[in-house]
Amino acid sequence: MIYCVEDDLNILELLTYTLKQTGFEVKGFTSAKDFYPALANSKPKLILLDIMLPGDDGIEILKQLKSNISTSNIPVIMLTAKSSEYDKVIGLDLGADDYITKPFSMMELIARIKAVLRRSEDPIDADILKYNEITINTKKHSVTVDDKKVSLTLKEYELLKKLIENVGIVLTREKLLEEIWGYDYYGETRTVDVHIRTLRAKLDLKEDYIKTIRGVGYRLGE
Repeated sequence: MIYCVEDDLNILELLTYTLKQTGFEVKGFTSAKDFYPALANSKPKLILLDIMLPGDDGIEILKQLKSNISTSNIPVIMLTAKSSEYDKVIGLDLGADDYITKPFSMMELIARIKAVLRRSEDPIDADILKYNEITINTKKHSVTVDDKKVSLTLKEYELLKKLIENVGIVLTREKLLEEIWGYDYYGETRTVDVHIRTLRAKLDLKEDYIKTIRGVGYRLGE
């Protein structure tokens, strides 16, 4: 079950329809007032949470979720306005698992939901990330390709980890800069291209293994 908290009825209807068509069970809410009672009765697998809401806004709801032991482990994806970078930072700092900026593609949203659910539904192997020949042991901070150890810099490691956590999702250069180099990083997006090139070389895999999406960014997998 996925809970969607969104006060724009048009967006809420589109979200619930798309998720149902994709095979998810969904419940929609337009405010915290409706959402809290439902949460008390049943815990969802994931919550899509708009920031701009009447009454308690998305940030306040997120605080409540993460401060309650019974709901703190429920994955949350924030739905944010294009200009609300501050809210994105606050949301991630408070424990949101991801955010997506409006207007967004429904295909991208579904891919992000699946990526977050994959990470949250396999706690036994939480220290191990795998994609085909590549294995990351996050506890040991090590990377292997076909069981052969690969030495990466910290940023190359974080870049590979981010790509594997989001298999099939196109990650823009700006998003990678934000999440790996930090919000106060003012370097050019060329930095990402350089690190992708050295990462490809060190992994010694075919050139299109990490796919370049021209003018946008990079994607691992289909």
